Amino acid sequence: MLLDQLITQFDNGLRTLLATPHSGRPHPDAHLAEGSLSDADKRHAAALMRVNHTGEVCAQALYSGQALTARDGKTVQALKQAAREETEHLAWCEQRIKQLGGRTSLLNPLFYGGSFAMGALAGVLGDKWNLGFLAETERQVGAHLEQHLQTLPAADEKSRAIVATMRADEAEHAATAVAQGAAELPAPLKHAMQQVSRLMTSSTYRL
Repeated sequence: MLLDQLITQFDNGLRTLLATPHSGRPHPDAHLAEGSLSDADKRHAAALMRVNHTGEVCAQALYSGQALTARDGKTVQALKQAAREETEHLAWCEQRIKQLGGRTSLLNPLFYGGSFAMGALAGVLGDKWNLGFLAETERQVGAHLEQHLQTLPAADEKSRAIVATMRADEAEHAATAVAQGAAELPAPLKHAMQQVSRLMTSSTYRL
């Protein structure tokens, strides 16, 4: 029933925003020692990981919205698998932020609500567009993570290991969506997604 699904998605939202996430896989940085970082380096790295954490919050909301309105069972399973791995990303980012003396973004509830609505709309448009939205989202996130690898302090091997693993996971999600029949999104929609991403990045770096 739709009501049951909505209740489940509301519970997922509360867990994403308020509960401590857990990872089924070992944290990518678990085997690495803490590097020698200046206070400025720590603040910068914590801000970048905060941006990444909010990105994962958005991903949880997006995939929940998409799964709610998706029509094909395979599409729903692809979205749920991606969401499970994004939960691990949340756990990795949150722990790293704490280690660096930072905090998660105050804007997470706002971005969660907006991302959930976007995901639900994508699902309504049909599965090929739903998968196309998933694939394009993952491509843009991958590019964003690549930029972070270039700007994170060289001595911060722990953050870099987390971001590199996340980037590999996002590429796999995009490839899975394409293999299942994702449609190529129109250029104006891709551009709009990039603008929303820039807004999220610039605001959560500070807040």
